[in-house]
Amino acid sequence: MSKRVRWGILSTAKIGTVQVIPAMQKGSFCEIAALASRNQEQAETVASQLGIPRAYGSYEALLADPEIDAIYNPLPNHLHVPWSIKAIEAGKHVLCEKPIGLSSAEGQQLLDCATAHPEIKVMEAFMYRHHPQWQLTKKLIQEGTIGELRTIQSFFSYFNNDPGNIRNQRDIGGGGLMDIGCYPISLSRFIFDEEPQRVSGIVEFDEQLGTDRLASAIMDFGRGTATFTCSTQLNPYQRVHIHGTTGRIEIEIPFNAPIDRPCKIWHQTGADIKERELEICSQYTIQGDLFSQAILNQSPVPTPLTDAIANMKVIEAVLESNRSGSWISL
Repeated sequence: MSKRVRWGILSTAKIGTVQVIPAMQKGSFCEIAALASRNQEQAETVASQLGIPRAYGSYEALLADPEIDAIYNPLPNHLHVPWSIKAIEAGKHVLCEKPIGLSSAEGQQLLDCATAHPEIKVMEAFMYRHHPQWQLTKKLIQEGTIGELRTIQSFFSYFNNDPGNIRNQRDIGGGGLMDIGCYPISLSRFIFDEEPQRVSGIVEFDEQLGTDRLASAIMDFGRGTATFTCSTQLNPYQRVHIHGTTGRIEIEIPFNAPIDRPCKIWHQTGADIKERELEICSQYTIQGDLFSQAILNQSPVPTPLTDAIANMKVIEAVLESNRSGSWISL
């Protein structure tokens, strides 16, 4: 294999064409070699715009290309697992967008397939974890700079009530928890470095769309708590507060980190507050390179599929708690 991984992009989804592909093209270990759409003309148009040399009018044709090493899968949620499995069976490494699937059981199907093909690397694309602001935050907490970690508070929202948008289509995995609620759950598990013992949640559903539009939950980690609110029908905003016994960390833009200016975090110990600016970078570039290096070096991926399944189990617990009106043990 060359010093760069040859990537194929499965679909012309906006997240790929606007954010992920341009970022990966700047990576040191990524070569975007092909793109596929269900329409040849669409594939050729987008590939030309992005400077991608090969375009395919079907996903099957892309998977059959022997010169493609890895697949990036940004398809709608209900197609994450089916097409990731097809890619694995075609001998391609897979970076699949979050959430990993429609359920933890579906995620397990993907893990079972990946386990049967140990030479193939598979990872969920939770890009935020690789950004320097999160790596620094975790390091500061591990070093005890905020004392004992006790609680995390997260907020993530935007406004979109368009019934034609895939995020608002319930039957294909739309809704706030699947789209953005997964982030506060993931970061809480990442920072506590363990799974919550139990979960309680309240969820509001849009009467016309059927999707969850407002959700609040609390996760009990035994030695502390994590709370969050997410919404697809509120003013756009995101922020994370992490509190310990002697200090705190506040992250200004925790999830959609900008690529044109530095990210900021505030680190307080006692009365001393330090504002830290992080280097300008793209978390998508970092993610692509880290995954590519795992392929090239035949080393473990940064985040295993077991983590993706565990995150789905918490989403399911929030929904079950809302239905039952009680805490759900994990």
